[in-house]
Amino acid sequence: MKLRDFAREIGLSPTTVSRALSGYPEVNEATRTRVMEEAARLGYRPNINAVRLATGRAGAIGVVMTKASDYQFSEFMSGMAERLSGEDIDILITPMTEHDTSDELQLYRRLAESRRVDAVVIHSPRPRDPRIALLHQLKLPFIVHGRSEIDVPHAWLDIDNEGAVRQSTEHLLDLGHRRIALLNGREGLTFTLHRLAGYKAALAQHGIDFDPKLVTHGDFTDEIGFRFACSALDERARATAFVAGSMMTALGVYRAARSKNLVIGQDISVIAHDDVFPYLTAENMVPALSTTRSSIRAAGTRIADLVLEMLTGREPSDIRELWPIELMLRETSCPVPKEKAE
Repeated sequence: MKLRDFAREIGLSPTTVSRALSGYPEVNEATRTRVMEEAARLGYRPNINAVRLATGRAGAIGVVMTKASDYQFSEFMSGMAERLSGEDIDILITPMTEHDTSDELQLYRRLAESRRVDAVVIHSPRPRDPRIALLHQLKLPFIVHGRSEIDVPHAWLDIDNEGAVRQSTEHLLDLGHRRIALLNGREGLTFTLHRLAGYKAALAQHGIDFDPKLVTHGDFTDEIGFRFACSALDERARATAFVAGSMMTALGVYRAARSKNLVIGQDISVIAHDDVFPYLTAENMVPALSTTRSSIRAAGTRIADLVLEMLTGREPSDIRELWPIELMLRETSCPVPKEKAE
């Protein structure tokens, strides 16, 4: 069925039908809904190339994958893909071998000039992130997975990283722990700064001095978790609890505890961030891992939703979503051992 035939069948002009299917904001929601419902009923699918030519859109959303992209990246992309699967919109993933800011900025310039994407998604922002300033200047729509303290209006979706670590640390402090180690993300990133602020706020509330030796920064890997935990457990005044920035670093803490003949959930406590992964579930770890829950897949789905809204006219400055987290207590958060409490 051609566009003209479909429009005649439902009693609308071809122009109105084309604009409704293409997401033009001037088409009212009732008309758009009617057109979509009739298209589904009659099995009509527009010629995608013709739609893209008419609208000037590329039909793709761009995502840069750096070497630092970790196991969370696939979950995030799965969430985006699920949402976009019925929208005739592709995801253009551009790899970068090294995380170099100048190279990434040049990449965004090429994307804007080539018009291969209609919008891009920025990951792991920093305060005053130069990518945000550049994309705003280039007038290429974008959304930030995270936040940045910058005087440029931008759409963003973030989780309450400060609250996640603060709640975890406060819970461990309430259990009597005073030597609590933090395995944080790479230095300088917004979410890393927020998590460190939450950690310090919890310590200050309980009158505990901040000890920088109990904090490490880096990528979320099992090896980094293992090495830091071994070091923290070798100290004369060793750590009795760990707040891990991810489940992968928590695995490293588990391995370090076993190497020191310590039992997690008895000798030391662990709370990690991230709780919803199909291939690594906190409940199935031994012992079951206490976590702060936040679905990275759901974030990918919602990011895709918000990009679609931006492409149909929603103002980026109106998009600011801060998701709360939930503390899930299991077997790895326990009172401080008696000999350490004395």
